[in-house]
Amino acid sequence: MDERLRTSVAGLRLAHPVMNASGILGYLPEHVGTMVSWEVSAIVSKTFTKEPRKGYEPPIIVKLGYGSLINAVGLSNPGIEGIRPFAEAVKNRGLPLIVSVGGFSIQEYVDVSVAAEESGADAIELNMSCPHVKGGGMEFGRDPLVAFQLVKEVASVVRVPVIVKLGVSDKLLEVSSKVLGAGSKALTLINTVRAMSIDVFSFKPYLSNVFGGLSGRSIHPIAVWATYVVFRETSADIIGVGGVFTWRDAAELILAGARAVQVGTALAYRGSTVVRNIVAGLRRWLREVGAGSLSELVGAAHRN
Repeated sequence: MDERLRTSVAGLRLAHPVMNASGILGYLPEHVGTMVSWEVSAIVSKTFTKEPRKGYEPPIIVKLGYGSLINAVGLSNPGIEGIRPFAEAVKNRGLPLIVSVGGFSIQEYVDVSVAAEESGADAIELNMSCPHVKGGGMEFGRDPLVAFQLVKEVASVVRVPVIVKLGVSDKLLEVSSKVLGAGSKALTLINTVRAMSIDVFSFKPYLSNVFGGLSGRSIHPIAVWATYVVFRETSADIIGVGGVFTWRDAAELILAGARAVQVGTALAYRGSTVVRNIVAGLRRWLREVGAGSLSELVGAAHRN
C-alpha cells in the first residue's frame, strides 16, 4: 500500500482513507468475507441495538435513477448478543473494527458500547442521526444538551475512541461542539436525509414505513458543506460520508476537512470494486497535485 495514502482518525491508523458506511451488511459473521473483499481500510458494522430488531416489512428500499437510494430498514440487527461473533470474525481478518451503536435511551447506548468494547471493537460510532426510527438516533443528535450527556456517559465507561455520527440539522455546529467537548474523538458527517417517494399510479408511498433516509449522490454536496463548516469551526477529526462514488467525491470531502471517508450507496450501484477504484484515483490525484501525503490535503480548501 502507498505510504502517502495512510491516514489516522480518532487515533485509528488506516492504510488508506476509505471504509464502508454503516448499514451495508455488517452484523453477521458471514458478512465479513464480503466486506473484506471490498478492500476497505476498516470495517464499520451495521448499527447494533440492545435488543434484537426485526426492522420494517418490505419494501424497505427505493432505488432512484440518479445514484441515490431511499431506505427504511428499521435498524434490523440481532441485538447485543450478535456483536461478539461479528467482532471475532473481523479481528481474524486483521482489520480495525468500528462498531456502530444505537439505542432508545442513554443507558442503552452505554450498555451496547460497553459490550462492543468488550467484544474487541477498536472504536465505537454512536448512531445519533438515523432519520427513520422513532425515539432513537436523530432524537438524540438534534438536542445539544442531550447529545452532550449521551456522549459523556459513553466516553466515561469505554476506553476505545468514541465517534459520533450526526445528520444535518439547524444545530449541527452546536451539537458538534458539544459532543467533542463531551469526549468524542471524531465525527462522522453525514447520515442519510429524511425523504420519501410516492407511486403515482397506486397513490401510495413506496416504503412500508412511508418515509426513509435518502443516501447517495443526491446528498453529496450537503456532506461536503457539513464537513467544511464543522471543520472550519472545530478542526475535528472528521469521517466524511454521503454520495462517495468516485475519487473526486472522496477528494472533495478531504479538501473540506475529512481525514477519512465512508462508502455506502456506491456499493449497491457499482459493486465490490468501487473502493479499489477510489483508492487508485486518490493515489493518482496525490501525484498530480504534487502532495507528499494525504494529510497535507486535509482541509486544504480552507487555506485558499
